[in-house]
Amino acid sequence: MAVISFANTKGGAGKTTALLLLATELIRRGKSICIVDTDPQRWISRWFEAASSPRDRVRLVTYVTASTLQPTVEEHVPNHDHVLIDLPGAQSPLLATAIGLSNHILIPIQGSSMDAQGGAQVLEILAYLDKRANIRIPHSVVLSRVNSMITTRAMLVVKGLLAQRNVHVLDTPLVERAPFRDMFDLKTYLHLMDPARASNLDKAIANAAAFADEVEMLLGKTVHQPQIRAA
Repeated sequence: MAVISFANTKGGAGKTTALLLLATELIRRGKSICIVDTDPQRWISRWFEAASSPRDRVRLVTYVTASTLQPTVEEHVPNHDHVLIDLPGAQSPLLATAIGLSNHILIPIQGSSMDAQGGAQVLEILAYLDKRANIRIPHSVVLSRVNSMITTRAMLVVKGLLAQRNVHVLDTPLVERAPFRDMFDLKTYLHLMDPARASNLDKAIANAAAFADEVEMLLGKTVHQPQIRAA
C-alpha cells in the first residue's frame, strides 16, 4: 500500500494526466485504487464519473477539502493497494496536509520556467521539512508533455536546475501523445482505446507502462511511513 500525491502549484503542469495514466495502468494490472480528488476543477472526477469499465477496482472520492483529507485517506488506505491524491494547481493548505499523509510525492513538470517555479514551491516545502524537522519524504519529478523528437532549451534549463538541487527525476518522461489527450475526450482507459482511432497508441501504452513500472519500483524501495499529520 502507498499513498501518492501529485503536486505542482501551477495549473496545467500535467498532474491529472500523470495520475490518470498511473491509475489506469495499475488497475489494468489488477491493483485496487482509491483516487482522492481535491482539485476544485474536478477533472479526474469528471473523467471517472463518465468513464467506461472497469470500475470494480477503483474508488473515487471527490469534493475533498483540507479538513476532510486526512480522515478520507485514513479511511480508504486499509482497503486499497494505492491511494492517489490529485492536488489543486494552486497554493493551498491541502498541499501540506497531503505531504504529511504521503509515502511518495510525484511532481509533474513541463519544460517551462512557470512549471519549474510551481514545482520548486513543492520542493521547498519538502526541503524545509527535511532541514527543520528531519522529516524526509521521498519525492520525484516526472517530466511531462515531453516532445519525443525535440529537446527544447527550456527543458534543458529545467533539467539543469533539478540536477543542481539533487532532485530525483524519473527516467521515464511522459511524452506528448495524442492518446493521452484522447483519454479525456473519449472517457476511456488507454488500453481500451481503438487503435484505429488513436495515433501511436502502442507507443502511448508502452510509455504509460514504463512510467508505472518505475513508480512501482520506487515504492518497492520506499520504507518511509507518513510522519506528520496536519491539524
